[in-house]
Amino acid sequence: MERVSTEARSGTITIEQVDAAATFPLRAQELRQGRPPEMDGDDAPYALHLAARIDGDSIVGVVRFHPRDCPWRPGEGSWQLRGMATDPRVRGLGAGRALVAEGLARVAARGGDLVWCDARKDAVGFYQRIGFSIVTEEYDLRPVGPHRGMLIELPIR
Repeated sequence: MERVSTEARSGTITIEQVDAAATFPLRAQELRQGRPPEMDGDDAPYALHLAARIDGDSIVGVVRFHPRDCPWRPGEGSWQLRGMATDPRVRGLGAGRALVAEGLARVAARGGDLVWCDARKDAVGFYQRIGFSIVTEEYDLRPVGPHRGMLIELPIR
């Protein structure tokens, strides 16, 4: 497994590629609200699952990237960011930012030219701070709630 590390106020954040099952506990805790943590396409060979650890400890952040047409920008080379979650105890320490940055770099290296997501209403500010643009009005994504469509073009300039 390839790992990338960066320093954070709380220690060293390590990002590593993991299998889908490694993301399930945090997904279940933060995202799935009683629903199974598995998502369609988790085991596809092209799905890229990343996990963040601080000082090599337990997983504190997860995300999945996979090729998928963008509903708001037609064309090839689109990837969806999905299943992004960070442990509330470490929010604001850089784990989420490091996860997305590493994922964007890996998607660009695989030829992706755009990453899009259905951002939960309370996560829109996070995505804006790291370079994503809002491209839709608010919409309800059941059973989760209000979302905004967001995207970022690659490579990041």
